Amino acid sequence: MKLGNLEKMELSREKEFVQFYHYDARNLEFEKEQGKPETQINVQLQIISNSAELNNSQLQLHLSAIIVIDDYVLSAGLSQLSQIEGRVIESQEDFSQEEMQELAYPLFDLLQRLTYEVTEVALDKPGLKLEF
Repeated sequence: MKLGNLEKMELSREKEFVQFYHYDARNLEFEKEQGKPETQINVQLQIISNSAELNNSQLQLHLSAIIVIDDYVLSAGLSQLSQIEGRVIESQEDFSQEEMQELAYPLFDLLQRLTYEVTEVALDKPGLKLEF
């Protein structure tokens, strides 16, 4: 797969990994004391290794999410290992916004799929469709 506008760079990905996924009913009494949770979605990149000599980098992307809905809260931790050939990555800032979106797409897709399936079963009606 090509990443961004750089013709010489190739991306290969490992399978996505679900570290955790929770569906929790909201506890409004608890929230009165501790505060209401807020929706948060965060993507972070961890450099596993890079080699100027081989012109490649190995990265771990982590997506963490808390999604607050009327009567429930969803939380998730997902990750994916990726190998980039043709580019040495030193930090997350080395990627454009478009490249980060492309890197994180499989994690967002998995979050959407999990959310739809879990809410469909939990609520016994069509599942929640997340839109990013």
